[in-house]
Amino acid sequence: MKRLTYIVLCLALSLGCSSIAEDQLALQECIDQYEAYDSYDREIFPLGDHTEERYQADYDFYGTLLEKMAGITEAKLTSEDRISLKLLTFLVEDHRANFEFKTHLNPLLSDSGFHNSLVYRVRPLTSKKQSIAYLKMLQAIPMFVNQNFILLKKGLESGVSQPLIIFEGYESSYDKHITETVEDNFYFSPFKNLPDQFSSKEKDSILGVAHTTIQKDVIPSFQKIKSFFETEYYPQTRKAIGVSQTPNGAAFYKDRIAYYTTLDMTAEEVHQLGLNEVAKIKNAMESIIKEVDFQGSFEDFFAFLRSDKQFYAQSGDELLMRARDIAKRLDEQLPKFFKTLPRTPYGVAAVPDAIAPKYTGGRYIPTRPNSTNPGYYWVNTYNLPSRPLYVLPALTAHEAVPGHHLQMALNSELSTEIPSFRRSLYLSAYGEGWGLYTEALAGEMGIYTSAYECFGQLTYSMWRACRLVVDTGIHAFGWSKEQAVEFMTANTALSFHEINTEVDRYISWPGQALAYKVGELKISELRQKAEDALGEQFDIREFHNIILQKGTLTLPLMEEEVAAYIKQELND
Repeated sequence: MKRLTYIVLCLALSLGCSSIAEDQLALQECIDQYEAYDSYDREIFPLGDHTEERYQADYDFYGTLLEKMAGITEAKLTSEDRISLKLLTFLVEDHRANFEFKTHLNPLLSDSGFHNSLVYRVRPLTSKKQSIAYLKMLQAIPMFVNQNFILLKKGLESGVSQPLIIFEGYESSYDKHITETVEDNFYFSPFKNLPDQFSSKEKDSILGVAHTTIQKDVIPSFQKIKSFFETEYYPQTRKAIGVSQTPNGAAFYKDRIAYYTTLDMTAEEVHQLGLNEVAKIKNAMESIIKEVDFQGSFEDFFAFLRSDKQFYAQSGDELLMRARDIAKRLDEQLPKFFKTLPRTPYGVAAVPDAIAPKYTGGRYIPTRPNSTNPGYYWVNTYNLPSRPLYVLPALTAHEAVPGHHLQMALNSELSTEIPSFRRSLYLSAYGEGWGLYTEALAGEMGIYTSAYECFGQLTYSMWRACRLVVDTGIHAFGWSKEQAVEFMTANTALSFHEINTEVDRYISWPGQALAYKVGELKISELRQKAEDALGEQFDIREFHNIILQKGTLTLPLMEEEVAAYIKQELND
């Protein structure tokens, strides 16, 4: 398709149609260069090249590309090409900003990092080719670890690091991979169920190499990781938690607000928006407390929800069973609300034990295009007293359908006429905004079956509203972790464990937490505009199609799409 587009544009130029074709051709060349750019040899670096030289080369490449795009006249492009130009410019500018703010020197978050990102690469092995590729990945771990050590050390020297306070319990991210036997190691697990079509000789060969690799490469690497964190990194990392207190940190946070909201908002505006939303949602919560005839204060009701056994599963299997039941009930309702459904299925599985202690309550794990694997809705079965059942319907709607699985699978299945960078694009304001919007949509779908589950949806909405206050409080206004935890505890029914892990996440990932509520409010605002303008002509299935049919967008681009939809409907 790209080749055909290129030929058509060249033909237009040869026929003298240069006023438009030149700019379209220039854009296509920029897209082709962006998509073809590969900054490292994957045979040499199966886990990527994480040297400073590579990051510098990337920065230089994106600078050249940005100059080329600046010469394209937007008015001469088709509407689809204008979207591609704006999205590509947004991405390239962010690549450049990340290098300038030295984020490559800080490859850690409270619930993830360079070392436990490897967990996501552990999948069932269904072919000899996959087995060989997985072995090469494991053999590359020592080089991968050493490269990241160099970056982290330079980060410490530059004042670009994570604060010590987020690393409580972080040893769980590496201790579990330091096993006495190879067979007990998480990274050996795919080799325990090799396909039956493998001959005995092939299985013996693969298992032999796997055993040696994990014994000599994997386990020693995690021993080095443990030593590095506990003897070098933790003693030297920063004590202040706000990113604005780091070198160039205030400018970095301003940039992160712009990236994660895709809007021009100040920290003060975001903070106030959060306070307004907290007050509004609290009123709705108090109405439900009256409905269930609870005798006690707002704080007493939260204590009741956090402690009463009726709200908690007795086993991980029970929690997964309930999540699967909710997911299936959501599946049933999809045709009433959506014109287009994805071909890719999804499964429901537990968060791997190797990362569960510091992990969020649930998350969607997408599959790769053309993969035989499904997407997965991961449910955290660790520390069951921190996983209330009354929030499970909202969590399932957000992470599975009609939330992340539906949106991300549709995005990857867009027409090949859409550039491939857009088919794999994820922007938090769009994706997380959609996920939060679908938590409320699940109410319209009849998924909440009790007042407590409705309260669960509200507490999830409140959780995201509190993020606006807490994230800006920490990174712009000097809040302590204790202040952030106290605010979350007073306003949400989240467990104390989850509040602590979430606040650590906000500390370590400035700005990302803002995307959810800002994105959801924009989608809800646009839906209300469409309903007001179209009246009886409004079709919820068509509205959702407009939001999803072009794939991931910035919020301003989404607003343009909805405005065009309203105009067209009124003129038909």
